[in-house]
Amino acid sequence: MESVRLTRLIEKMKLENLTPEIDVKDIRITQPDVNRPALQLTGYFEHFDSTRLEIIGFVEYSYMESMPDERKLEIYDEFMGYDVPAVVFCRELRPDPIFLKEAIAHRIPVLMTKKATSAFMAEVIRWLNVKLAPCISVHGVLVDVYGEGLLITGESGIGKSEAALELVRRGHRLVTDDVVEIRKVSDDTLVGSAPDMLKHLIELRGIGVVDVKALFGASAVMDTQNIDLVIRLEDWDRDKEYDRLGLEENYTEYMGNKVVCYNIPIRPGRNVAVICESAAVNHRQKKMGYNAAQELYSRVQNSFARKREDEPDPF
Repeated sequence: MESVRLTRLIEKMKLENLTPEIDVKDIRITQPDVNRPALQLTGYFEHFDSTRLEIIGFVEYSYMESMPDERKLEIYDEFMGYDVPAVVFCRELRPDPIFLKEAIAHRIPVLMTKKATSAFMAEVIRWLNVKLAPCISVHGVLVDVYGEGLLITGESGIGKSEAALELVRRGHRLVTDDVVEIRKVSDDTLVGSAPDMLKHLIELRGIGVVDVKALFGASAVMDTQNIDLVIRLEDWDRDKEYDRLGLEENYTEYMGNKVVCYNIPIRPGRNVAVICESAAVNHRQKKMGYNAAQELYSRVQNSFARKREDEPDPF
């Protein structure tokens, strides 16, 4: 089962730890969803999913403040008896001493954020959905080209890294080279990222490893990007017929999600970076409702129709 260390969440969301006595290094989050324990604070614990991160907003906090100390002790003790990963108080709200005492006794971390409850929940859910999504690793290069996530694949040594470097030089952004970690965030979305060890690095045969961020600046790299298009590079084959119109889309599949895929033959004189750039722009146009191949087909059909109209009637 995929999991995220609580320490990574604390660092990412800039959370303040109100229970430093508790060691959080080994605590992991396994669910991308969160829970606001309003019902639990009233004593209803049926169907309580204790594996979720618990979020306390202003409504829950106000109710907790209105409870007598005897009731607080009873509810907090039962609530903390579940193995919740952590409790986060939003809007810089601070828990009462009884809550902190029970949390420390049950070894439940209590955290705090300045953010509003809804904004914090949305950000946490989005981040956890990416981190906890099913993940595979593929050999390739992922580049952001005009906002389109372009995954370049092909045999080792065919020129993927060189094409990515040229795209970066032309103003686009590198996500990862050599190894792409693909996460299935939803049935429609695949997100690619780099392994921590390879982040912002490109390997060029004959030169070695190049740090793209150091050479081209922070604007030349990004950490994650959706995978919108796949470019598969292959050696030119004289006997193979390649698509010259693009009327029909070809697809490749990752973890059940289909992604548009173009097979690009490589031979001397072909500028792979320009081809990749054009493919990204063309894909973007298609998503906006314009298809150049369909436009050409319509023009040909209209031309034939006009010629038939201009022909004299034999009768």
